[in-house]
Amino acid sequence: MSEFLYSLPLLVKAALIGIVEGLTEFLPISSTGHLILVEHLLGFTDERAKVFAVAIQSGAMVSVLWYFRVRIGLVLSGLSRSDQTGVAARRFVFNLFLAFMPAAVLGLAFGSAIKRWLFAPVPVALAFILGGIIILWVERREQTRQVGGPRAPRISTMDAMNWRDAVKVGVAQSFALIPGMSRSGATIIGGMLFGLSRQTATEFSFFLAMPTLFAAGAYDLWKARELLSSGDLPLFGVGLIFSFLSALLCVHWLIRFVASNTFHVFAWYRIGFGVLVLLTAWTGAVRWAA
Repeated sequence: MSEFLYSLPLLVKAALIGIVEGLTEFLPISSTGHLILVEHLLGFTDERAKVFAVAIQSGAMVSVLWYFRVRIGLVLSGLSRSDQTGVAARRFVFNLFLAFMPAAVLGLAFGSAIKRWLFAPVPVALAFILGGIIILWVERREQTRQVGGPRAPRISTMDAMNWRDAVKVGVAQSFALIPGMSRSGATIIGGMLFGLSRQTATEFSFFLAMPTLFAAGAYDLWKARELLSSGDLPLFGVGLIFSFLSALLCVHWLIRFVASNTFHVFAWYRIGFGVLVLLTAWTGAVRWAA
């Protein structure tokens, strides 16, 4: 099986990786962790592959831009207004900036060390399991809060968030620098811990993805500019297109899913998948790339 995957044409590998990126970017199951595992299975693990994995996240980001284009247009048009609409728009943009900064600063400081030591199947599998356990704990906490009757979250819309709420979610997002922990999972579950409703935390996670993914992709492309050439354009183009299409489907589905479901299914998936990766690594059933 490993030999067959290794032998696939490079553009087919780009399409597969793009699909995995788009389907996992906004689910609390870690797109980076899945990309690392898929790239190891495909034997696509050189320095160019690492840049490719980050760059195609821009396709997922564009899917959010498209899906929320009306809301984004209202925010941009409201920035110059002096009424309450303008105040809300500027507060929203400022909150996004504050939430973006913790991961940006820590990523610049520790990003290279994290990629060197943690971008491998076993650390990713361990992070999958730990993240799943955290999700189960938070969901149990939410259920306990409602014993004896419903108890509404403190924040039910993004417009109700203040700067402290944004900073807290930003700190939670920083844990996603560990591959396998999940950026969307950290922001959504962290937001729920800090009083955001499930729907609000999910929507804020989508919007926070835009500056985060754009900055990460641009920074990695700039650092690796000498490794890339015009011949890599088809590879990146295929990855971006498939990432965009699969992410658009995922966003559309997830918005409806969180309206009436918990994240238990994602937690158990993470734990089961993490255990499976550890078992295959231990038994040698899968030849993970070095």
